[in-house]
Amino acid sequence: MAAIAGAARHRRVFLPLLAALVVLAWASLWAWARSPWGRYLEHEDWTASGPAAFLCRTLPGGEWWLPGLLYALAWVLMTAAMMLPTTLPLFNVFDRMTAQRADHGRLVILLGLGYMAAWGAFGLIAHGLHGGLLALLAKSPTLAWHGWLIGAATLALAGAFQFSRLKHQCLDKCRTPLGFVIEHWRGPAPARQAFLLGAHHGLYCVGCCWALMLLMFAFGTGSLGWMLLLAAVMAIEKNMPWGRRLSAPLGAVLLGGALVVVAIHG
Repeated sequence: MAAIAGAARHRRVFLPLLAALVVLAWASLWAWARSPWGRYLEHEDWTASGPAAFLCRTLPGGEWWLPGLLYALAWVLMTAAMMLPTTLPLFNVFDRMTAQRADHGRLVILLGLGYMAAWGAFGLIAHGLHGGLLALLAKSPTLAWHGWLIGAATLALAGAFQFSRLKHQCLDKCRTPLGFVIEHWRGPAPARQAFLLGAHHGLYCVGCCWALMLLMFAFGTGSLGWMLLLAAVMAIEKNMPWGRRLSAPLGAVLLGGALVVVAIHG
């Protein structure tokens, strides 16, 4: 009876709640993209004009920490919108395994926070690299004139990574959530273990999807169309039984896209 009640609660509470979080993340991104602050999703200059530029100038050290803080917020929203659906099997397994615990809700939240922390760290690193690249372009007019090379290189990198051993090793970990939870869920210090479980799984998720996520920096982090397309591709790769067969064709398409960009501009 307890198992039946747990399954009913899972269908009635957990799955709708996770779906609501994903929808809320997408709705927040949609509203942000259409607001006066939407330009910041496209990594435009924060200090040029607008309310963010005023805050950057008036707050102590604002030109250094405020852009990073708001970019981190945007990245968390993008991660929640794009990656939470791909990791539903992990949350599904963990929710069922901890359903009878009194601290069940807190553990699921910590699992999610650990997962988001892994992607948040990647987002900050990618943002730093992107900022350094923009600074390099500003100092090199010749390189800026041939900025299309960056898009071609990003496409080629993402395409080549689809065939890498690391990609498939990380995907295998993401495709076996039950084994992953059994391997890493120890019981003692449950709060810490739940957070670390989410972070550990998040690292594998970053490991298999980081190259595809870099496409967001090449083609615009404010493009909801690109986000939806990439989210669908990553969800299929990780969760569908035939997702394994998608990696190579997708890699070929991305490499082909890089060649097309070179042919058009070269």
